[in-house]
Amino acid sequence: MQIKNIQGYEILDSRGNPTTACVVELIDGTKARAYVPSGASTGSHEAVELRDGDKHRYNGLGVLNAVSNINTEIKDNLIGMDAYYQKEIDHRLINLDGTNNKARLGANAILAVSLAVARASAMSQNKELYQYIQEILQLDATLDKSFPQIGFNVLNGGKHADSGLDVQEYMIMPLKNNIEENVRIGSEIYHTLKKILSKNGQVVSVGDEGGFAPRLDSNEEGLSLLVQAISEAGYVPGIDCALALDVAATEFFDSNSQNYTFDKKIYSGAELTSVYQNWLQKYPIVSIEDPFAEDDYDNWKNFQQLMDNKIRIVGDDLLVTNTERIKEAIDQKLCNSVLIKPNQIGTLTETLEAINLAHNNNFSTMISHRSGDTIDTFIADLAVGVSAGYIKSGAPARAERVSKYNRLLEIYYS
Repeated sequence: MQIKNIQGYEILDSRGNPTTACVVELIDGTKARAYVPSGASTGSHEAVELRDGDKHRYNGLGVLNAVSNINTEIKDNLIGMDAYYQKEIDHRLINLDGTNNKARLGANAILAVSLAVARASAMSQNKELYQYIQEILQLDATLDKSFPQIGFNVLNGGKHADSGLDVQEYMIMPLKNNIEENVRIGSEIYHTLKKILSKNGQVVSVGDEGGFAPRLDSNEEGLSLLVQAISEAGYVPGIDCALALDVAATEFFDSNSQNYTFDKKIYSGAELTSVYQNWLQKYPIVSIEDPFAEDDYDNWKNFQQLMDNKIRIVGDDLLVTNTERIKEAIDQKLCNSVLIKPNQIGTLTETLEAINLAHNNNFSTMISHRSGDTIDTFIADLAVGVSAGYIKSGAPARAERVSKYNRLLEIYYS
């Protein structure tokens, strides 16, 4: 089905900053849109998000240049192509850009088009998006839908809030086999946590991802609060609901001293490892994301060896949804799980290649939103379509977070 028209435009993300949007029209009249999210805590190896830099407009964060690239060069080169051939479309976009990190056209321009093409193709064939993704992966679409476990980010720290916490995300992860039950449990614990914080005299304003941002005395106090909330909501910690962390350690790593500033103290990688080991003995933590800085390979490797796959050690800034970096992590045994963010790499095809590589090497995958997100629900279909083990989209609050969870429920009941 030929592409008839492509139109890019500028919208706002959940932080009120500009981001790219794109509508793709096919010759049968099908129209589909895609919106691109934006991260605050970003890995240095991510594909490049093109910003205008015009300080008189959106404080330099405008994306008119990226939008212009969609409406000129990208449009001119994709009109008339068959939208059903996703890989060919994406390779045309990659080659058109010509850089290794999509810096010329912008990953935010390229991804908007890539995702909109996929959604239009699914709609044109009267298929659900997750089913179309299964077809691209050549999976058996007759298999039962596989739903991911959810990591709800209910306490925000790091670059996602002004709480003063070093750990960026404290997540609760309900452990039931039913997606509807897990969404309910996550919501109930979230509201219980709010009551606990209010009772303790803490503010209950939220950070970028909908989680609360209390001023706590230490990073460990956040873990204690979550265990308390799980229990007071009527569930058993470690049985009904586990904990997961996104430490985002690159954000508090000093590349000169090779040390970490954590809880207002200086830690070596080995000392930080001991902190994690202590927490793992005391709390039902099943997953730790980015426990060390993105290029601190020695400590990643040591931690993975020490844990011996007892928990998920998830690479985000370390891997940035990039197959070359994932291959390196596999070879060097740096971790055992990959965080998947389509806007880190820039096309759906490359995202699926990263997922395939992970799954073929017994790495689990967690599909992820970004802190500056939109109401686009693509990642929910992606998680089901690739049978990802996990997904995170923030707290069960704010439309741009809840939209993903509601889409999972839509798929469940369809």
